[in-house]
Amino acid sequence: MKILITDKIEDEIIQLFKNAGHAVTYNELDADTLLREVSKFDGLLVRSRTKVVTDVVNMGAKGNLKVIGRAGVGVDNIDVKTASKLGIKVVNAPTGSTVSVAELAFGMMLSAARSIPQADRSMKQGLWEKKTFKGVELSGKTLGIIGVGRIGAELAKRAMAFDMKVVAFDKFVKKSPIPKVSLVSIDKLLKESDYISLHIPFVKEEGPAIREAEFEAMKNGVIIVNCARGGVIDEKALLKYLEGGKVRAACLDVYEAEPPVFKDIVNHPKVICTPHIGASTKEAQIRAGTITAEQMMMVLSGKTPDFWVNKQLMATV
Repeated sequence: MKILITDKIEDEIIQLFKNAGHAVTYNELDADTLLREVSKFDGLLVRSRTKVVTDVVNMGAKGNLKVIGRAGVGVDNIDVKTASKLGIKVVNAPTGSTVSVAELAFGMMLSAARSIPQADRSMKQGLWEKKTFKGVELSGKTLGIIGVGRIGAELAKRAMAFDMKVVAFDKFVKKSPIPKVSLVSIDKLLKESDYISLHIPFVKEEGPAIREAEFEAMKNGVIIVNCARGGVIDEKALLKYLEGGKVRAACLDVYEAEPPVFKDIVNHPKVICTPHIGASTKEAQIRAGTITAEQMMMVLSGKTPDFWVNKQLMATV
């Protein structure tokens, strides 16, 4: 089978395909060239750069395209609906970046609690503002995790190692994945948590999960972390409660628009920002690519993939 890879990928992933007897073309094609070439291939592997839009999917279906693989979790850059209508399977790697994102979220909690980026910046400016950076501890505090799937569960393990109490809310989970983590209502979580970390998808029809009403219900001095998806926090509401002092600090890896356009949040002294790097570790990238390649090869060999994104959708069209 012929595989087209259009985003940067590790050599190990290319070799996986070759070892299985597949012909691989690795080329970071522009949109027009992709549209011309995609029909020649049985499988297309992408990361986030390549946009597999409707026209690309349609053109692929006119040729040999059987599977689209996303080496990562989100499939926002793929027209999954059209792929489903045309019988093209979409697979991904939901477990590839689990540890990396959990570690970033935990690192952000520590950074916010002790003002590490701000103190570092101050030192580099030649200052010695020892009295300015009075922090708070994680030990003995309550971490509220909104969304206790794979990443939320990994974050909980790390938090408990720091003697934190962990509570969680998840609309879709009925039993806690970790015995010492209590599932509570969202109201209880907001009221009791000293730290809140979000690990949920953004649902456009529902809008932000954290708005003014949720901020009002939180404890004074809460620290908020979002390494999930932009849009789950109302950024303008966040700014209001940062300015008012109710939110001690916010840590953001994702934004309503990316790159972010609401610079008041990015430039705020109480906000720690990173440019959507949750999955950007060497290990996560290799895992995601490996998992996706394996899923694609399962499809191409007639097997049912484990991480078949559009399985239900294909069954209904």
